[in-house]
This record gives sequence, structure tokens and C-alpha cells, in this order.
Amino acid sequence: MAPSLGLAAYLAYARRASHTAPPAQPPRPDGTLVWIHTADTARLDALADLAARLVALRPGVNVLITMPDTADTTGTQGTTAAVTAELPVDTVPAAEAFLAHWSPDLCLWTGGDLRPALLSCAHERGVPLFLIDAEESRLATTAGRWFPDMTRALLPVFSGFTARSEAGARALRRLGVRDGAISIVGPLREGARMLPYNETDRETLSALLRGRPTWLAAAIQPEELPEVLRAYRRVNRLAHRSLLVIVPDDPARGPDFRDALAAGGWRHVVWSEGQMPEETTQILLADTAGELGLWYAVAAITFMGSSLVAGHQGRDPNAPAAHGSAILYGPNVRRHLDTYRRYAEAGAARQVRDAADLAATVQELLPPDRSAAMAHAAWDVASEAAGVTDHIIEIVQESLDEAETP
Repeated sequence: MAPSLGLAAYLAYARRASHTAPPAQPPRPDGTLVWIHTADTARLDALADLAARLVALRPGVNVLITMPDTADTTGTQGTTAAVTAELPVDTVPAAEAFLAHWSPDLCLWTGGDLRPALLSCAHERGVPLFLIDAEESRLATTAGRWFPDMTRALLPVFSGFTARSEAGARALRRLGVRDGAISIVGPLREGARMLPYNETDRETLSALLRGRPTWLAAAIQPEELPEVLRAYRRVNRLAHRSLLVIVPDDPARGPDFRDALAAGGWRHVVWSEGQMPEETTQILLADTAGELGLWYAVAAITFMGSSLVAGHQGRDPNAPAAHGSAILYGPNVRRHLDTYRRYAEAGAARQVRDAADLAATVQELLPPDRSAAMAHAAWDVASEAAGVTDHIIEIVQESLDEAETP
């Protein structure tokens, strides 16, 4: 790639820039390394989902997720399938040190906000580069924007492009990318994956609960428990046979929840003690770790907790959507606000404000046809997001296969 005058000037400056100590880097894992960069944390959950699927599909693959040191990581969830790190400053020495340490086999760069020195150095090292989830606003904020035509000069380092909309594709075309290199696939978002569960337990519970309206309060904080119980008392006035399953956000708080249920005189059973619900059981306390998939599969309606009170930012609604459960949530879901908004706009989720609102909404959705309509809408939304991730995984697989072919 012959650099433009603007890019050449930028790189000349970036070679002479004063040295800044790079951020500390975690050790590089052995094996193939796919490097994914995000300009902010809005895509982080989607990239964590992408990383988890890549690691599961391709043995020996590791994933590095980078973000700028200015990214707000407050409330971000752990990306357990990936190593995370900050990008260095955009100078040639820092870029070369970063690339020498990580030695990536492929890079997915999301959105825009291009780093001229880092991307140029990666291209010179022969790292396959793909610009994914391109959006017009990000393409206009490339580092080095005071140098003329910087974005147009950088785009040839990429082997392929995906755009989240026609507007993003048009921006790429205006910058000289040929139409055949662009795929318009929609926004990159986290998809819905079913959580594992014991099928025997599901069949046993389904037989025991046949005909009983069942709803789930998942990821509940101790300070939310009184509100959830008030809501259940209201629901139970009209649906006497209804069963509420309560899953604490922290299983270690199970004894506290059990004591509160006992003090309130609720007819309850405790899952960790091997107890099964009987016809007269009102509440099942599911106080074990790693079994949320079972409760999503059993319940037709899920209230996603850690959302009624401030300070917990809500929990990911994709899992209940994957299991065919209608979704309710409180007003405090900042960490997953875009995801909840997407489900709500599709008629797949509803926000509730307090115990009275939660009770009224559960009562409205207890008829199976009403909760099923919401669950179907949730599945449609989640499937659309999964298709975008599938397309990007196919790009990675084909590139890595090509690199491994003698």
C-alpha cells in the first residue's frame, strides 16, 4: 500500500513522537490469536458473545479484545472467553511493541475510529484486517483527522467490510471501497444462547407443575425481595395456583432469602435442599449456581431482577429470550439499556416500575397465548442478532483456514 501524503506525514510524525510508557499488557496465550478492537463499551457484550462462540467453535483459538484507555468500563461484565487490554498511544514505536507482544493472526476492527500508526504497522506485518460493524459517524472520527484524506488512505489495509446499515455502506463507497467488498449485515449485537440445564429435572418439574401458572424472578437482590413478594401476593389473589420461582443474584445469599420466606409465612421449598414443589407450594427458592437455564425453560414469564433498585444496572435479557420466556424488567438497567429497548420495541419485553406494576403485568400475561406472543417476538429479535454474529464468524473461519493452508 503506497501511503497518501496525509498518511505519510502522519506516520512520519508518529515515528518521531515522544516515547510514552505503554500500558501493562497481560501475557499472550499460546496458539492462534484473534484480535478484536472496540472503540467503546457499547459493543462489549456483543464482542464477548462473539469471542465465546469463536473459542467454542475453533479449538486452539484465543481472543484479545482491546479498547481505548478513554473507554468507560463501569459496570462491564467479564469477558471470560477473551483477554482484554488497552490500546497504546498511536505512535509507530508503541504500535510495533504492541504487535510484537501480541502477534495477532487476524484483527477485527469495529465501527471506525481508525488508528493510522497501529493499523499501518499491522498491515506491514501481514495481519489480515477486517473492518466490521462500520458506521458513518465513526468513520468520520479517525485519529489524525487534521491530516488530509486520512480515512480514505487507511481503508485499503482492510481485506473486507461489514456495515450495520446502508448509510454505513454508502460512507464506505464514498471513501473508495468497492461495493463487492462490503456486506450490509445489520448491527453487531449480542445474541441469545440457551443456557445448559438438566433435561431430567426439566421433565420432572414440568410434570409436577402441569397446569400451574409459573413465573420466575431471576437475579434478585435482597432489597428487591420484599417488592417481589408483594407482587406475588397480588398475583396469587387471582391466580391461586400460581408458583413463583425466585433466583437470588448471588447464590450465597440463599440462606437470607430462605429466612425471609420463613419469616413471612410463605409455603416454600428450597431447591438446594433437594425439595420439590407440591400442589400447595407457593414459592420455589432456586438458590444454586449454574441452573438459570432450567428456570428459564420452566417459566413462561421472567422478571429480570437487579433492576427495581438503583446500583445494580440490570442483567442480560438474552438468555430468557433464548429459552422462550416473556421478559419483564425494572427501570434500572443502564448496563443493558439498548438491549432491553430493542426487545421492548419488538413487543418482547415490558418495563415495570414497582410491585403493583409487576403484579398487574404478570396477571395480564399469565394466559399462555399472551406470554407466548411475547416470547416469540423475543426469539425473532435474538435470531436476527445471531445472524450477524454468524456472518462475522464465517469471515474469521475462512481467513484462518486460508492462513493455515500450505
